[in-house]
Amino acid sequence: MNRFEEFLNYDFKLGDVVHITVKHILIVLIVFFLTAIILSLIKRFVTRKLPKEDKLKFTSVFSFAKYLVYLVVVIITMQNMGIQITAILTASAALLVGVGLALQTFFQDIISGIFILLDQSVHVGDIIEIDGKVGRVVEIKLRTTRAVTIDNKVLVIPNHKYLTSILYNWTENGNLTRESVSVGVSYGSDVKLVENLLLQAAREHESVLKDPEPTVFFIDFGNSSLDFRLVFTIDNSFLAIYPKSDIRFRINELFKEHGITIPFPQRDIHVYNN
Repeated sequence: MNRFEEFLNYDFKLGDVVHITVKHILIVLIVFFLTAIILSLIKRFVTRKLPKEDKLKFTSVFSFAKYLVYLVVVIITMQNMGIQITAILTASAALLVGVGLALQTFFQDIISGIFILLDQSVHVGDIIEIDGKVGRVVEIKLRTTRAVTIDNKVLVIPNHKYLTSILYNWTENGNLTRESVSVGVSYGSDVKLVENLLLQAAREHESVLKDPEPTVFFIDFGNSSLDFRLVFTIDNSFLAIYPKSDIRFRINELFKEHGITIPFPQRDIHVYNN
């Protein structure tokens, strides 16, 4: 028994001020374990009736909050046992500064993740564009967001990007998006025929919605072409590249059938003989 008491009272000295015994370490571990059980019960109680999406959001925020709770509980426990926390922090001040600088971006990601979860600017299933990359969001974590591109590649986006970059949410207003295909025709072409052929190419495609109807805009008198833009609506912007490609193929076929020429850039060269 005496040996056991001696073991519990074995003193680990950290400098001349801080003294931690085995008993102190065991108490901290027990308090840490009890805190984990209590937090687990709280999480289970709060999330049992939440919808799946809200449950995921709460879990992400809770996973960050619980570490803060652990830290506070451990500090309070050690302080009540007479361990001088101030002395420990003072002795490790230089180390804490270095760690703080190294973790600066890490905490930016976490704070940004909390903002995303709270203001619901991005949801799982949304199609987003950031820094020229487009993907469908499959998972929102506290530090990163994961999205899958049309090429089935995974984008791992640090959450602080949402605060420092412009984010386009393609599906914020729903799944319907307006897409367009631009084309130029030779000067002298029948512009009404061009308009009808462009509308025909759009209406024939199964992915193009009939309401609202496709529209053709006469954009400009270009340097070597009359420029048009065909605008249409689809309900899956993530796969827009496929119907746009099909419509371009169809436009090319229709133009060939009706003698409409798509010009290439031309320049007039004048040669002067001195």
